[in-house]
Amino acid sequence: MNMIVAVDRHWGIGYKNRLLVSIPADMKFFRETTTGNVVVMGRRTLESFPNGLPLPNRTNIVLTRKEGYRVKNAAVLHTVEEALEALKEYPTEKIFVVGGESIYRQFLPYCDVVHVTKIDRLYQADAFFPDLDAMEEWELTGDSEEQTYFDLEYTFCRYERKKR
Repeated sequence: MNMIVAVDRHWGIGYKNRLLVSIPADMKFFRETTTGNVVVMGRRTLESFPNGLPLPNRTNIVLTRKEGYRVKNAAVLHTVEEALEALKEYPTEKIFVVGGESIYRQFLPYCDVVHVTKIDRLYQADAFFPDLDAMEEWELTGDSEEQTYFDLEYTFCRYERKKR
């Protein structure tokens, strides 16, 4: 299972249920990486998307504690266990956890690859991704050349769980 996330210098990912910044190349990478695959997200992440709609051309799985919550073109589940059971029908390399903070934290133990766009800037954030650089079970296995978007510098990184 994979995760995909954009983080600032302190692994911040959002503020008031919005992304910290929108970088076109990062959005393109997200779209190209997840299209045709399964995306797993929390309800608030779904609601942060344009018009609060599931992502097109993907199998959308939404986790929420809200009983009776429904969304067209998405499977709505209520526990990590339900989601893991539902995900068994898909190849693990086709599954991407896309946020938010609590979903990332709950699913990280089940993931082997994390695609991280590291933005060399510090933003005001109220949601964070676990600092993979500080976790010995994760290693940086690839990173791009530094990219720029106006005055922002960022790199695309790949982390893999060390073999157990």
